[in-house]
Amino acid sequence: MNPVRKPAIAGSFYPGEANVLAREVDELLATAATDAPAPKACIVPHAGHVYSGQLAAMVYARLRNATTPITRVVLLGPSHQIAFRGIATSNAPAFQTPLGEVPVDHAAIKEIERLEGVGAREAAHATEHSVEVHLPFLQRCLKNFQLVPLVVGDATPAQVADVLEVLWGGPETLVVVSSDLSHFHDYDTARTQDARTSQRITGLATDISGEEACGCHPINGLTTFARRRGIGLSEVDTCNSGDTAGDRVRVVGYGAYVMTDDQAGSLGTAEKQQLLYVARGAIHHKLTSRDDYNINLDHFPEVFKVDRAAFVTLNLGGTLRGCIGSLSAHRALAADVAHNAQAAAFNDSRFKPLTLAELRSVEIHVSVLSPPAPISVDSHSALLRELRPGIDGLIFEERGMRATYLPSVWEQLPDADTFVSQLRQKAGLPASGWDESTRVYRYTTDEFA
Repeated sequence: MNPVRKPAIAGSFYPGEANVLAREVDELLATAATDAPAPKACIVPHAGHVYSGQLAAMVYARLRNATTPITRVVLLGPSHQIAFRGIATSNAPAFQTPLGEVPVDHAAIKEIERLEGVGAREAAHATEHSVEVHLPFLQRCLKNFQLVPLVVGDATPAQVADVLEVLWGGPETLVVVSSDLSHFHDYDTARTQDARTSQRITGLATDISGEEACGCHPINGLTTFARRRGIGLSEVDTCNSGDTAGDRVRVVGYGAYVMTDDQAGSLGTAEKQQLLYVARGAIHHKLTSRDDYNINLDHFPEVFKVDRAAFVTLNLGGTLRGCIGSLSAHRALAADVAHNAQAAAFNDSRFKPLTLAELRSVEIHVSVLSPPAPISVDSHSALLRELRPGIDGLIFEERGMRATYLPSVWEQLPDADTFVSQLRQKAGLPASGWDESTRVYRYTTDEFA
């Protein structure tokens, strides 16, 4: 049996006595009381409570407004004590503070330990403050929750984003990224640099440096994930130790940011209609002009400028007339829709190029994809149990072969076994079977016509 992870900074970063700690945290939360919605994810500073506690409370006070109980917290903090590559999990059954023990979600940890660079490393957690310092706030704001404690070493943005893909979940899951901003500049220099860094964070920069934020690796992972999903980050506030409990000669900067789930790639009716116009306009341009079609993103709302993946499907008289799309986000949503509309009309090898006469009658469907998430299964039967008919789009990869079915295909193939078997055949594989190289991913779509 692995030991409980004992508090390493009680009595230094925060009070070591339970009643004093509870009172201090409750007072900070009361001062920061707000009716702002609970975040889905946030970036919160990790200095001692006397330095950054009030700013942290401005985020954590929002958790009390959650409409659905938060039962899992994925907490990612940078490593200050040891250098290593990847992301460190823990085998401890619980993390302890003077307020009690927080159980660790080992089922979630098992899922992400399948990913590259993720594995148990107890030394990374033993004396690390970037995770522990947040626990008293979470304990006072949430009733019963499990913790996924992750110390992030020299990990790539994609590695962190892939972890978030697996653990993102629904409103029951909160993601906390732990980071301070600049370190040991004079007060005015810090304010200038931190303001610039804050703009980069809310602009979803994925190359934040260690000089800008000590939690640069988990931050870059979160912003990479946000770009994939079309989610925004908003600044709550910034300050530094010179504003709270320190001198102004050598200060540490702090920033707090939130991400709410209603931002997650949502498209309104007008935006969906505009994307359909983009698709039809791109096809019309190809039919009527010899010039290349260049889309000007300045003419579109911000949600169209975020990298997203989309499929465009053409139907004529109730029959498929072309379908081409992207499985991973690699360009702005509006550009992806325009490109795939032209490809569906003129480059789908199953059909002749669309004519101008057909364009007048063709029905255009656009499907905007969520980022594909791996399904951790090791057999055909296990995959069938995991699938959600009518909801999941599926990507199947095996021995270098790859194919996908959109969720709309469930309308023609409502049986999970048939759905998977025919998808395997589409990829050029036998209808049944499983291989060591088999990888499956699921995604959902926002489809409209």
